[in-house]
Amino acid sequence: MTRARWIAFGLATGVLVVSALGMDAAIRAFDLHLRKLAVYAPGGRVLASLPRETAHWVAFGSDRVDSAEIVKTLGTENYLNRLYTERNPENPDSPVAINLHAAYYTGMIDTVPHVPERCFVGSGLVQTEFAEIVPVPVDTSTWRADETVPVELRGSEGELYTARIPYEYGTSPGTRVRLPRDVTPGSPIRMRVSSYIGPNDQPLYAGYFFIANGGTVANANAVRTLAFDLTSDYAYYVKVQFTSSSVSSAEDLAKQAGSLLSDLLPEIMLCTPDWVEVQQGRYPEDNPRRDQAPDA
Repeated sequence: MTRARWIAFGLATGVLVVSALGMDAAIRAFDLHLRKLAVYAPGGRVLASLPRETAHWVAFGSDRVDSAEIVKTLGTENYLNRLYTERNPENPDSPVAINLHAAYYTGMIDTVPHVPERCFVGSGLVQTEFAEIVPVPVDTSTWRADETVPVELRGSEGELYTARIPYEYGTSPGTRVRLPRDVTPGSPIRMRVSSYIGPNDQPLYAGYFFIANGGTVANANAVRTLAFDLTSDYAYYVKVQFTSSSVSSAEDLAKQAGSLLSDLLPEIMLCTPDWVEVQQGRYPEDNPRRDQAPDA
């Protein structure tokens, strides 16, 4: 190798070393976390533990258990496929039925979220309209602002709410559970809804949103950004999806999903870690920030 090439090689190596040192210094200075740790709900609570009966809905039949091949494709064993029907339908001859599918992911999440626009079309359904984002009307009568949460950990509106587990049908009756930030009485959950036609020409509506690192999004691309916030040690997300052939529009699906969520949202949050506790270092026990955690 000529002298000029040795000099060029040395300069290039020096630049790489300086860049690596600079990046490492920046990561330490800004407390960034490129590697994400897995985190689970307290007590290992899983989505299948959601109550089969609520004030307004009741499960029909057994939960669908997917084959090992489908579970491998799904990318998680913590999932739920359950059909709910109205407890007291307005039209007893044609009660609304809605399928709830939920799946939990955590740690170094490399799975592309499985959403209807990809999976339903891939299985042979025809999407009939472009997906739209619609608000989900949820009963907020048991919600209360949690003033114990530091302002910097609340949502953009400066508040973070809790909801009460129902006394009847609830798995932890009366318990108050923190909701995702930015989900307030004035700012409902929003979900992405699309419509399909199957081989029997039966219209089908499907809508979903994600709960990720204590927040919510209605976009499969945005969920990874939310879950991989570089300031967090941990990463998780839950896909919550509703499917029904008993509804007539995206708004109708949102209405029915809102009724079911009014009963189940606090229970779903019990199947996730309390993100305030995670951020403050109090959960889980091996949280790297535990020595900096404020007194409980």
